[in-house]
Amino acid sequence: MKKIAIIGTVGIPPRYGGIETLVHNITKELKKDFLFTVYCSKETYLKYERLRFSDQTRLIYVPFRASSQRFFYDLSSILHSLFYADTLLIFGVTTGILLPFIRFFTKKKIIMNIDKLQWRRNKYGKITNCLLKFSEGIAVKFSHVNVTDNKLIKRYTTIKHKASSLLIECGGDHTIFYGRTKKYLKKYPFLKYAYAFNVAKIVPENNIDMILNAFSITNQHLVLVSNWSNNKYAIRLKKSYQYYSNIHLIDPVYNQEELDGIRRNCVLYIHGNDTQRTSLSLVEAMSLGLPVVTFSTNFNKATTENSAFYFKSVEDLITIISTVKYYNYINNSLKMKEIALRRYSWRLIARKYKDLIYFLCYQHRKRSINVDISSLKETYLQKRGLAHLKNPRAYK
Repeated sequence: MKKIAIIGTVGIPPRYGGIETLVHNITKELKKDFLFTVYCSKETYLKYERLRFSDQTRLIYVPFRASSQRFFYDLSSILHSLFYADTLLIFGVTTGILLPFIRFFTKKKIIMNIDKLQWRRNKYGKITNCLLKFSEGIAVKFSHVNVTDNKLIKRYTTIKHKASSLLIECGGDHTIFYGRTKKYLKKYPFLKYAYAFNVAKIVPENNIDMILNAFSITNQHLVLVSNWSNNKYAIRLKKSYQYYSNIHLIDPVYNQEELDGIRRNCVLYIHGNDTQRTSLSLVEAMSLGLPVVTFSTNFNKATTENSAFYFKSVEDLITIISTVKYYNYINNSLKMKEIALRRYSWRLIARKYKDLIYFLCYQHRKRSINVDISSLKETYLQKRGLAHLKNPRAYK
């Protein structure tokens, strides 16, 4: 059995992370085919939570934070994995600069899951973004196989880096339908109302302030689950909106049954994420057959096949929640469920990773793709979210 080291995640069991949920499910689906080792952040899990194995997957705890100390976290994980692993499955391009050395000095196979375009995130400064962009180029070039979870990122790697990549999205069918029970009605009285729902990390790129602002103006109920003490931004938002009677700010819910019980009984799912990837929480909502209102980005449109409701401002969101008819929501929920069944099952996702790893057992060369960017019109690139290739300011 091939030994696979999974690097770049916070760890499993997952805690609100899309990548962590992906790793949890593919290791569970493929435990009979491969020997998995997942590197986890020691700082994230309390001492009694640090298991040695999770569903036959070995867990190794690294003494660094997966977010603020990401380079050292990934570096130590990679160095340790070189002593035993046949294949390295790396999420994120932070340590891309190491890949040429791994390729030169070892025979390890490297699968690079680009995850998202980190250098576009507002949370980093200009110098960090430049380093991440450089590291991305090295990672894409020196991995054996590149994996992307959104067709726009796949197109981006083709045009920008002239490298092929494999599209493998994430699944959402681990979610379970739960009705309103007396137990949860007592704990969450808002379940008796018609409410919109959102679960997300409180960071600017999730547009939580825009969502809260829109619902504070209307009388529609909103339930938002997150860690409200995680950062100054979250604390500020909670102070501003916690006293609105129609806005319910709920602390993290780690129990899947409880979370799905709240989420499945909403009348509308609000998705504010504008990052460059296929968002797990959006896919989960689609798998539950929820009507979806999402922030208008090309990435979210690709995930929902241009079939959801989209907003870009507070005014857009107020218009949607105030004027869209109930039967339109029902039609939308049926469409979201159909897309999820066709594209976002864990059995399908796991099979793709299985085929990929077996493919790496055989010697092959990654194809180079020659694309003449100068021949493409800027309007063509703009429609596909790639205008930055000719004009870097287009991303600002």
